[in-house]
This record gives sequence, C-alpha cells and structure tokens, in this order.
Amino acid sequence: MSPERFARINQMLDNRQPDLTLCLDQIHKTNNIAAILRTADAVGIPFVHAVWPEGDMRVSGNTASGSQQWVKVDRYQQIGTALEIFSQQGMQIVTTGMTADAVDYRTLDYTKPTAFVLGHEKDGVSDCATSRADFNVTIPMVGMVQSLNVSVAAALLMYEAQRQRLAAGMYGQRKLDDAFCQKMLFENGHSIYAKACRRKGIPYPRLDDQGQIVADKSWWTRMREAPKA
Repeated sequence: MSPERFARINQMLDNRQPDLTLCLDQIHKTNNIAAILRTADAVGIPFVHAVWPEGDMRVSGNTASGSQQWVKVDRYQQIGTALEIFSQQGMQIVTTGMTADAVDYRTLDYTKPTAFVLGHEKDGVSDCATSRADFNVTIPMVGMVQSLNVSVAAALLMYEAQRQRLAAGMYGQRKLDDAFCQKMLFENGHSIYAKACRRKGIPYPRLDDQGQIVADKSWWTRMREAPKA
C-alpha cells in the first residue's frame, strides 16, 4: 500500500460518524440504493441498514461509484429488528412523511445519535417505523409535486446532519474501533492479500503505522502455499 493511499483511507476513517446512520425500509430500486450509499460515503456514514425481506440485494455499480466497498450494509427481514437496534444504541429515530406531526427537517438536532428511516418508493415508510419514530420530518416544497425521489430526500437529510456536525466539530476525530479500521485498511490497501486470506481461511494480519503488513513467518508460509485441490 502506498503512503498516499494509506493516508487517504486513514483520513476517511477519521471522519466516519458511526452514530449517524440510515435505514432503507424496503427501498427496492437498485439505482436509488446505490445513490444513497454514495451520499452516505460522502458525508461519512460507515453503516447503512436495509430491510430486504426476500431475494438478493443488488446495487447499481455505476451509480454507487465504488462506495459499496466503503459503506457496510446490514440486512434485515423486518423493520422492527433494525428499530430495536437503534433504540438499544440510544439513537433518535427520524422518519420522513406527510403526517400531521411532521416538522421541518432542518429543525432537529442531528449532532445527537440519529437513524434516518426512508421508505419504499411507492408506499413510503412502514406504519411500524412511523409509530416507533421519535420524530417525523418533512422537506418543504412549493411546487406541484408533493414528494422527492427517495435518494434526493436522503441526501438532503444527510447533508443537513453533516452541516450541523461540522459546525459542532464532530469530524476529524476517530470514533470507529481499531479492529474495524484495521480490516478496512487491509481489505482496501492490500486487496490481493485480503482475497487470498479469505480463500485460504487465513486470519488478517495487523498493519503497522505505515500501512505495511506485520506477520510472522508462518503467516507468510501459509500465504505462499498453493491452494488445495
């Protein structure tokens, strides 16, 4: 791994906001999912949650522009499971929709641990998520249409959260645990070795302060062994 790439990945890790996340409540269009992941990466969100009851979850590679390798997506069969995790982590749950109690999305404090829940392109956020939300927000609109594309709405929410957190000085301080950072650095800085480790069942080694592999002789011996037939 070059010093430049090592520094770039570390800079990214220093700006990640693990207490800010998104939950995709059965969003099913691959281009929307990809666009949301791309924006999540851009504002420093490391984890996204997706309720995807059936089939394989696909992401449009061109729209995602590689962001899917930097943003981890956890899948759930039911929205209730994700909501319970957010509650256990002390996150405020914020849904979107035109409900009577909805407030302007810019009025909430997103420096607090926050989970945005965005709903299905046609049906919106599920009743389960709406009923368990701490806040429901709306994006003011003065045109003829009454809703935005879900990826656009997600981007507005994420960038408002980023604006508030930048003003509060919350970026530039590493909040992710060391094991996760080591994994990201190895997989994205030594991708060939990472693939070989997974193929051969070899644990990932640690990296030193320059991003170079720190491993004993036995690790290198296993790495050089031809795969078993």
